[in-house]
Amino acid sequence: MSPIIGIGGIFFKSKNPKDLQKWYVENLGLQPDDEGYIIFRPHSHDEPGYTIWAPFPSNTKYFEPSSASFMSNFRVTELDSFVEKLRQRGVTVHESIEVTPEGKFTWIMDPEGNRVELWEPPRT
Repeated sequence: MSPIIGIGGIFFKSKNPKDLQKWYVENLGLQPDDEGYIIFRPHSHDEPGYTIWAPFPSNTKYFEPSSASFMSNFRVTELDSFVEKLRQRGVTVHESIEVTPEGKFTWIMDPEGNRVELWEPPRT
């Protein structure tokens, strides 16, 4: 069974994130939080995490070293053991796992040079 349990977010570069967010508010009714993220919460309280839709400034460094205009985020379980398995398979994995109040994060690179974020949400 895969430790990936869902999409944690879709992040992409935008020439003007605020104007783009405004368009989504006005046309689709999607309301961003204070940081500009559209957050989709799970329907079940048993499901950890949520899904974020977020435009980033076109000059963001957050997706580096990828030159792609997007980055996917996958929600995972047992991030530590999953990272070890990925390393054993020769996958390029960020040197550390970042622990935050929002959960654990790390990043990998796919064979085409796209940065992928892995996120283990905290259990509540």
